[in-house]
Amino acid sequence: MSARLTLVAHGSTRATTAAAFGDDEPLDERGLATVIRARARLGRVSSAVSSPALACRQTASALGLDAVVDPMLADWDLGRWRGRTLDQVAAEEPAAIRAWLGAETAAPHGGEPLAGLLARAADWLCTIPERGHTVAVTHPAIVRAVVVATMSAPAAGFWRIDISPLTATVLRGGPERWTVRSTGLPLDQEI
Repeated sequence: MSARLTLVAHGSTRATTAAAFGDDEPLDERGLATVIRARARLGRVSSAVSSPALACRQTASALGLDAVVDPMLADWDLGRWRGRTLDQVAAEEPAAIRAWLGAETAAPHGGEPLAGLLARAADWLCTIPERGHTVAVTHPAIVRAVVVATMSAPAAGFWRIDISPLTATVLRGGPERWTVRSTGLPLDQEI
């Protein structure tokens, strides 16, 4: 028997709507309404975990999940860039953006480098139960990092994965043998 892991990217927030780096904001009105409509889409769930971020906890609650907060699912720490858009940062710090996008160990924002995020996601994957259906409500960056870890892809693959708010990525298998079944599925579809 294999396990099923469904990673749910939290519903939309002010930051996701503005294409800004997240700053622990709540779901926006549209995001909350969409999550409530998707409540019955996850099927039977054995266990649920959530990032400590407000939007993730709100998403889990609106989905009817009794999720345990897991700090390993916290959003990518982008330091002083939190709450700002990529365009704003690129206009003010173009060399920093180039360094950040070009080197997995760069953290010009003062937060977590991509290499750290990828390692954290890979470590977290090893904690998932070997049986049952686990749902993890987290951030698009964590979902992308989990997909990269599952595929043993190079760090640059992270930048080639698009995860929208309130989408599901489904993995099957178990520790050290996960397989990506589907990714980026809107929760308004059966998964």
